[in-house]
Amino acid sequence: MKAFRTILWVAVVALAGVLAWLTLEVTRSKQDLAEAPFGVPFQLVAQDGQPITEKAFQGKPTAVFFGFTHCPEVCPTTLFEMNGWLHKVDPDGSRLNGFFVSVDPERDTPEVLGQYVSNVTDRVKGISGPPEKVQAMIKGFKIYAKKVPVDEKNPSGDYTMDHTASVFLLDRGGRFAGTIAYGEDPAVAEKKLANLIKG
Repeated sequence: MKAFRTILWVAVVALAGVLAWLTLEVTRSKQDLAEAPFGVPFQLVAQDGQPITEKAFQGKPTAVFFGFTHCPEVCPTTLFEMNGWLHKVDPDGSRLNGFFVSVDPERDTPEVLGQYVSNVTDRVKGISGPPEKVQAMIKGFKIYAKKVPVDEKNPSGDYTMDHTASVFLLDRGGRFAGTIAYGEDPAVAEKKLANLIKG
């Protein structure tokens, strides 16, 4: 009986050790995740035709919007608003980056995207690329984007895109720092960007 009790205590101590180790590993994993840049690595094409990777989202705080050039309202409005916010909180453009990532790379070549973006702002850079690489990036950043036929009875006709309408805010390490919702009060949006710069 004494030997059984000893074996039982050894087993309890061993189990406690394993649980402590598991707790430490889970905590460490959560901390690593919190410190990791948001999204996934990617290799796409900027509006000027140059390669661009996730490193562009690091080094300076960044505002990123996912949209498309055929968008009737949300995208042009958001791009226009981003231009205003960025000029207001970072007049010389040295402290904040802005990007517009196409969710419709089949139509939005880097050249098309560049013309679209540059007609509205000099503070936001367009990103597109091969459709499969863009889709992988969108999925990795947990962005909702879905092709929708304009006329459900005519799926072979033109289409639009349903997509996440928020602007994503990343800190200088590329980590998720919040969002600016579509239609958010301009003063609130500017305050979020100002706080992003300070952080």
